[in-house]
This record gives sequence, structure tokens and C-alpha cells, in this order.
Amino acid sequence: MWTAIQKYSTMIAQFIAGIILARLLTPDDYGCVGMLSIFMVVANTMLDAGFGSALIQKKKPTHDDYSTVFLWNLGMSSVLYAILFFSAPSIASFYRIPLLSSVLRVQALVLFLGAFSMVQSNILRKQLRFRELSIIAITSSFIAIIVTIILAYRGFGVWALVAQVIVLRVVTLALVWTLSKWRPSFTFSKKSFKELFGFGFYMFLTRSLSDIGKELQSLVIGRVYNASTLGYYSKARSMERMSALSISQVITSVTYPFYAQVQDDLVALQNMIKRFTSSIAYITFPLMTVLMLVAEPLFILLYSDRWLPSVPYFQALCIAGIPLCLQAVNTQTIAAVGKSKVMFRWRLVKLAIQLSLMFTGLYLYGIWGVVISGVITTYVFYIINASLVSRHIGYKLWRQLTDLLPVLLLTLVSGIASFTVGRLLSLSLYVDGIVKFVVFVAVYIAGSFLFRLDAFEYFKGLLPLIFSKFRKKKE
Repeated sequence: MWTAIQKYSTMIAQFIAGIILARLLTPDDYGCVGMLSIFMVVANTMLDAGFGSALIQKKKPTHDDYSTVFLWNLGMSSVLYAILFFSAPSIASFYRIPLLSSVLRVQALVLFLGAFSMVQSNILRKQLRFRELSIIAITSSFIAIIVTIILAYRGFGVWALVAQVIVLRVVTLALVWTLSKWRPSFTFSKKSFKELFGFGFYMFLTRSLSDIGKELQSLVIGRVYNASTLGYYSKARSMERMSALSISQVITSVTYPFYAQVQDDLVALQNMIKRFTSSIAYITFPLMTVLMLVAEPLFILLYSDRWLPSVPYFQALCIAGIPLCLQAVNTQTIAAVGKSKVMFRWRLVKLAIQLSLMFTGLYLYGIWGVVISGVITTYVFYIINASLVSRHIGYKLWRQLTDLLPVLLLTLVSGIASFTVGRLLSLSLYVDGIVKFVVFVAVYIAGSFLFRLDAFEYFKGLLPLIFSKFRKKKE
């Protein structure tokens, strides 16, 4: 519940801020930040180097373990910043935008801020202190958003987006050190490093390849086309990710420590995966479908006509969002049972598949080839991840697909009914969007009642428990 409060509080705030900033900033501003995202994401992954996952996966980490990781983070942040600082002119030349050199050098300062807070954040996760983590995330997000809007209003352009990231990390750092009692002893243990690195190294490699894969499309679009085109794509992608991952991130933010605790009980893990995936799918599948149906009036209403070129990208990405929301549940389970080397090997295979599809799509169909290849890749990745769960956890692939089939079929029926009604009535833009939304929700809920879907029954039974718990706390 605390994670849900944190996620949706920050999501609503970011959503409102996005509406305001879309009117204050240009697609070029968003495109410039999007061009640098692959470098910042990979740098942050290298900074952590898989030690965060290793600390949570280890049943009883020691003070030396934490201090060793803390010192590693400090050293790596210095090395990575130096690399980005001296590489900035070359990166700017690659994109043919001189301003990117200064932007990257300033934005990369967040590496130092992250180095000082990573261990404390992982300790709070390890201790399941989600209340404190939620307070940190909500406070830092709101302060960063306020600062960003003020700077954008005063005409700072892309620097407003850079400031958002830096302010977020500064406030997070201050709160983490305030709420966590752990302090480093500046002791570097070779034994701890070797033990943690044995598991964390493959997690680091896997996550690095995953992050590179996530940002490859932005890299290609930014290089082959221009900042404006990437800005439209980035806006569509950010909205799709916010929608597709909103539910799954709430669940997966808290599941990994629990997976680690029951890593030797495969039956418990199978039950967890089934419950989590069916719950995520029940909400996210229809959400992505209805957003795809009402995309045009939604973008005009929220962001103005200026962002209409984002709509086709958003609709395509919504199709990818259907399996995307389930990926983390599967990958976290594999990591929790210590199969980091297996994850890394398959990540190499997945990256090869992604590159092949993307460059083939780019050659044949240009930017739309890149987008469509990304959609196909998401479905291929889901099958691979689900197959790994089938092999190492025992939750068979055919059972996973069978458990998801009722939700998928009901989503398709609701989507077809909504689209058909919209075509038959031929209403104005906004009225058409409202009618499609109402028809979709009505058919989906009616179908849930009629066929008594497992996830629907679960949510129905969960609500009284939640209200009962809050009532008891109040008393």
C-alpha cells in the first residue's frame, strides 16, 4: 500500500507536470535529453554494478558488505563522471548538437549523488521499510517537479529538465541519510567484494545489456533523424511507460525481497508469479487498449495540437505495453533463485534478436520499422522470460499463457466493441473518445462479473481486507 501511494502520488504529479511542461518546452528540448538517456542509464547501471541486487539477494549481509559497496560506488562514480566529461564533445558531435556537451557534463553530476545514497536505499528495501522509501520518493519528486516548472516558465528550456534530475537526487540523498541509521565505516573487504560480485557481476551485465536495449531506439532515432522527431517519440514513450508499468512497478518494487526470502520454495514462487501476473494483466491489458483507442483526443486535450505527431508512436507502443508490464515479474524471480548467469546469457541472445529486428526494420521502413521492431521484440522477450520461469521455477509456459488468456480475450472483445461503436456513431473527437472509453469499461466489467475472472475475484476480496486493516490502525 505504501508503494502504491508513493507510485501513484508521484505519477499523478509527474503527469500534471508533463501537461504543463509540454506547453512550456519544445519537442527539441525533450529530444536533447532523450539523446543522452542511453549514456546516463548505462552509467548508473555501471555505478551499481549489480551490488544492490546482490545485497538484497544475500540473506544476511554484514556491515562490511555494505561499506564495501559504498566505497565501490564512490570510486566508480568518479571514474564514470570523468569518462562522460571527456566524452561529452564527441557525443555532441555524434548527434550534431553542440549544446549536448554542456548538458551531459552537468547532468552527469547525478552519479556522485547516487553513489552516496544507493546503499542506504537498498538497506531500506532489504528491511522492507516501504513507508520510509515512499516518503523519500514522494517528497523528492514533488520538490523536483516544482523547481522544473519554475525554470521552464522562466525560459531555461532543456536546462529545466536537467535540473529536475539533479534536484531529485539531491533531495533523495538528504532524506535517505536522515531516515537511515546506517553509516559507512570506510572499510573495503576483499572477501565481501568477491562474494557479492560473484552474483552481482552477472546481474550488472544483464542489467547493462537490458538498459542499452531499452535506449537503442532513442539512440538510432536521434542519430538518423533529429531532436524534434526524437522529442515526439520520447513523449509518446514516456506516457506509454507510465501507463504500462504503473501497476507492475508498484508490485515489483516490493516483490524482489519477498522472492529472495522464499527462494528455496518453488511452489510458493509459482503461486506468487501467478497472482502477480494475473493481477497486473487484469488492470494493464485493458488500460493499454483503451488508451490506444482514445489516443488522439487524449494528446490534444493534455498536450495541445503541437504534440499530435506523437499519437501514432503512442498507439504502436501501447501494443508493446501489453507484454511489457509482465517482464519484471519473471526476471525478478529468476534473479531471486540465484540464476544471474542464466539471465546474462539469455540477455545476450535477446540483444542480438533486438539489434537484428531493429536494423532490418530501419533499412526497410525507416523510423516506423524501428518502432514496429520494438513492438515485436517485446513479445519475443516475454516468451523467452516466461520460458526461463518454466524451466527454473516450474511454472510451465503453457500454464502461464493459459492463466492470462481469459483477461486477454476479454480485453480484445471490449476493444472491438468500443472501436465498432465509435465507427458506427461518427461523433466529434472528444465525444468519440468518451463514448469509446465508457463502452470499453462497461463491456470489460460486465465480462468480469459474467465469467468471474480470478483476478477480478481477488481484487473484490482484497478491498474489504484493506479497509479493515486501515480501520484497525485508526482504532
